[in-house]
Amino acid sequence: MRTCYTGQVSTEYLGQTVTLFGWVHRRRDHGGVIFIDLRDREGLAQVVCDPDRADTFQTAERLRNEFCVRVTGLVRKRPEGTTNPALKSGEIEVLAHDIEILNASVTPPFQLDDENLSETTRLTHRVLDLRRPQMQQNMMLRYRVSIEVRKYLDSLGFIDIETPMLTKSTPEGARDYLVPSRVNASHFFALPQSPQLFKQLLMVAGFDRYYQIVKCFRDEDLRADRQPEFTQIDCETSFLNEQQIRDIFENMIRHVFKEVKGVELADPFPVMPWSEAMGRFGSDKPDLRVKLEFTDLTDVMKNVDFKVFASAANSEGGRVVALRVPGGAELSRSEIDAYTQFVGIYGARGLAWIKVNEIAKGRDGLQSPIVKNIHDAALAELLKLSGAQNGDILFFGADKARIVNDSIGALRVKIGHSEFGRKQGLVEGDWRPLWVVDFPMFEYDEEEQRYTAAHHPFTSPKDGHEDLLETNPGACLAKAYDMVLNGWEIGGGSVRIHREEVQSKVFRALKIDAEEAQVKFGFLLDALQYGAPPHGGIAFGLDRIVTMMTGAESIRDVIAFPKTQRAQCLLTGAPSMVDEKQLRELHIRLRAAEVKTAQ
Repeated sequence: MRTCYTGQVSTEYLGQTVTLFGWVHRRRDHGGVIFIDLRDREGLAQVVCDPDRADTFQTAERLRNEFCVRVTGLVRKRPEGTTNPALKSGEIEVLAHDIEILNASVTPPFQLDDENLSETTRLTHRVLDLRRPQMQQNMMLRYRVSIEVRKYLDSLGFIDIETPMLTKSTPEGARDYLVPSRVNASHFFALPQSPQLFKQLLMVAGFDRYYQIVKCFRDEDLRADRQPEFTQIDCETSFLNEQQIRDIFENMIRHVFKEVKGVELADPFPVMPWSEAMGRFGSDKPDLRVKLEFTDLTDVMKNVDFKVFASAANSEGGRVVALRVPGGAELSRSEIDAYTQFVGIYGARGLAWIKVNEIAKGRDGLQSPIVKNIHDAALAELLKLSGAQNGDILFFGADKARIVNDSIGALRVKIGHSEFGRKQGLVEGDWRPLWVVDFPMFEYDEEEQRYTAAHHPFTSPKDGHEDLLETNPGACLAKAYDMVLNGWEIGGGSVRIHREEVQSKVFRALKIDAEEAQVKFGFLLDALQYGAPPHGGIAFGLDRIVTMMTGAESIRDVIAFPKTQRAQCLLTGAPSMVDEKQLRELHIRLRAAEVKTAQ
């Protein structure tokens, strides 16, 4: 039995004989005395091997990196001047009395303290990657977050209930992962994108406070904050209104951050309507640490000679905005060109700009190739509205509103967090939470010429907006809410529809007829007839929350065995081909071209 974890040996064990287990992190031979840095999940301890103990010393000479060993020895103070304040064990060392090699290791493919490993190398050798101290700290922090979530929800009477992994394919905004059924030929299960429908059924069933930390699956293109399988903190409750639901889960996130990180988040969180967030920041998940904001110039630019601005300003769904960057006149042309390339990623066809050198000189004090095409009244108005000062630069976006919002919104964040932005004080604060509320109920799909649900088809409209479902769906707002932190959406939810007549109106707005609704959602619609209570909930992205807490660059750094951006597991080789017998049992036959491509 070990006395304690290796990384927890401290001065409280001075003079005691301890037994430790772990892996050889590093072996150093200093003039006949061998030092071993022994490592486990809690950290490092220094083990000293003296040649006076011949058998122990001989064993120590055989040790190499990543050997798994047992060490028994005496805890003593380190010599003066050799302490390491960065370690809990930094004031002591263990004089080895006995060392047992539990298992040798081949030479590892990389040093565990190498900070320049490629992600491919790390994911291919994920077991070793997970031994690295930073990864172990990430996994331990993830565990602590989960424990604090459970403690908080348990204290409020929420019940952890599991929901099925094999379920019915329903439209929820992303592509389903499908699982063929062997016993029901030509039929498929879907892996759940979320437990949405089941948690609503649990409300109807009378479990008025439900939660689950659960795997969800979406077959979509990946990026740094997405995985094909991810973990949600999924919650639902009955008999509470929107504000009461938000209060419960705002307090939960405050509790988790305080207990796990020692961080006191704002109390209360600020609240911002969706329309204001899009107007000021071009994003429904704005990073409030960045002090830059949009200035809307759509009306100002309708009669200017600069066609890029005038065309966008006069087109339906067009938008023209300015982004004032204090002190930005010092930016070089190469830096401006780099920003122009950056906004192109989001569909922008260019990036117009004006450097404000001396406002008192009028247009002569402005530097830009576009100034000559903007009349004096428009120039005066844009300077006034933006609050431009000498030494500033104004960047402009002019296009469809979506492109302007995406491109200039991303530019706002990029500039704010750049070296220039930090020097100019364009970013402030460590943690800036926000509730974004009053989302549109629907989004219009130009290709299909119909409305789609912005959240999901069971989101309740705001009080007084029920009639808009039939007369003007585009103006209808939802009882939906997102929790945003530092520019990341960490949670989203809504109050649900629990009355049949309102649900029918929503389906009509979505052009889902009664037959289609019954096929896709019949089991839920039938259940709602049996005295369904008012209910609502929220789901948090556990992976995203932990990523932010650890400061990791990707959620792959807080998931034990993640997939690549091509949805592959480099450790196991999944997904992989299966043999013909398995396919026959599932009533599946691959086309020859598909087999050749896969090979």
